[in-house]
Amino acid sequence: MSIRSGALVAVLLLTAFPCSAGSDDRATKEERQVEVAMRLIGHEVLLAAGDSSSVVRPVERDGDRYRIRFANDFGFEPSLVTTTVDSIVRTTKVATRYLVEFVSCDSNVVVHSWQAALVPENSMMPCMGRRQPVACYELWFTILEQDMAAFQGVTQHDEASVPGPGPPSARRWLWSIPVALLLLGIFAFVRKRRRPTANIDDPNVVRIGEFLFNARNMELSFKNERVRLTSKEADLLQLLSASPNDTVEREKILATVWGDEGDYVGRTLDVFVSKLRKKLEADANVRIVNIRGVGYRLVLGE
Repeated sequence: MSIRSGALVAVLLLTAFPCSAGSDDRATKEERQVEVAMRLIGHEVLLAAGDSSSVVRPVERDGDRYRIRFANDFGFEPSLVTTTVDSIVRTTKVATRYLVEFVSCDSNVVVHSWQAALVPENSMMPCMGRRQPVACYELWFTILEQDMAAFQGVTQHDEASVPGPGPPSARRWLWSIPVALLLLGIFAFVRKRRRPTANIDDPNVVRIGEFLFNARNMELSFKNERVRLTSKEADLLQLLSASPNDTVEREKILATVWGDEGDYVGRTLDVFVSKLRKKLEADANVRIVNIRGVGYRLVLGE
């Protein structure tokens, strides 16, 4: 079972077979179902962006607004993510009218948004053809209208259709066991898929302390996190990592990384070194040291 289909099945089962036996828990259960749908939206947005390994951070709620954050930067095609989100909303029935906003993490400005409804003529979807560049985004999902009867009706309809003896509450508890086992299996599968898959035998991958550096993919892996590098950052790190604990002269760095492009001035190299230091700071045993007047040294270990 793929992550996409497994997550969708999980949402459908959660909405179809509630694990709570009392009406007093219904509001809490429905809120959990909404949060599961929000996490599924975040996961599917990453898949649409071509990212099957990054982490969707815990969903945060502010009234009828839900904040979905992502571990890594990504770009997205508005028309594709719109179709993806709409499909999940229609399946889970979490809203009949809703607002989606992609907000820049750096400027806190809404870079793309649309308002959608289950009735197409009530939807507003601007700039659907303009692809958004790779950057850090937060996704805000606002429930503008919600048909609680329809939302609860999915559960009520499927409970009534479950065959077997006993009252609905008893059958509900019977269904909770396989559902719980299925969700545990999906959770374990997703966690396994999210682990870094870099192969240390790959000639393009080198170990730098606790990091795995993939020069070809311009990527650093640290435990379950992956960090993208620019081409210049990747070239610079590749050059320094080729001579660990040795000083690489400044002139050699400029000639190797920038060549005769002529697009660097004064402190450009220092700026790139500073950026690399921040991306390597997760491992205290990995440092880039400035050898004044000579160049830089990648220091591994104490």
